[in-house]
Amino acid sequence: MTQYGTWVSYAGSARIWLALGLLATAGLTAFTGSRLPLPARAARSGRAAVIATLGAWAASIVAVLVCATIYVERYIHVYHLALRHAAPPDNIFPVTLTAAGVVFIVIAVRSQGDAGMKLGSAAIGAMAGPMVFEFPFDLIVMARTYPPIPPDPVLYRALFFVPLFVAEITTLLLLRLSPMVQLTRATFFCFALMLTVFAVWALTGFGYPSAPVPYALNVVSKLLAFTTVLTLFLSPRTDASGDPAARGRAAAQ
Repeated sequence: MTQYGTWVSYAGSARIWLALGLLATAGLTAFTGSRLPLPARAARSGRAAVIATLGAWAASIVAVLVCATIYVERYIHVYHLALRHAAPPDNIFPVTLTAAGVVFIVIAVRSQGDAGMKLGSAAIGAMAGPMVFEFPFDLIVMARTYPPIPPDPVLYRALFFVPLFVAEITTLLLLRLSPMVQLTRATFFCFALMLTVFAVWALTGFGYPSAPVPYALNVVSKLLAFTTVLTLFLSPRTDASGDPAARGRAAAQ
């Protein structure tokens, strides 16, 4: 089914191939998480790297706003008579906002250090949660957005999605700036589980979440995305050698 401002659902063999691809990716993700020497932390970023990361993130947000404005203006210009056929109400945003608020509070409470570090880590975690969901989601729906924007639908899709992908990636890169972040097996397994829910969604056509089943699958996968981020912040702390038990041994001595 097609709807203005949404995307065309997958049908026939396309939904089968999409589901198989997602399941394969989920399996590879889980296998990778089981084989890597985890937990692990990224090297601490220097001042120049921090400034560059924040600058790239800020620039990507500006690019998204500018390109989205151009896209929407063109959409309105072409389809102004069709605006009455608006997309169904967005019932997902309240879920996203609530989950982001919960993640912010949990990370802020669990964080160590001064108030600035706690709030910074909490803000990064709250922003990263939706990006874990949105990056694979946008890859899935990008080529099926509807209606197409003439005279070059591919160009206008690129105008909208390319800066969006850059913003999603740079937001995830902000995770490196928090000293709390630590990659664990739970991170891989939660992300793999989210992709598995995506695969179930694909079997139903990966349709807009206006019907009960797509809505439920959207909500579950989004909550798993936020859970994936929480695993980065709530795992046991390790020392420089990566041994989580070393701290306890050192404290006992």
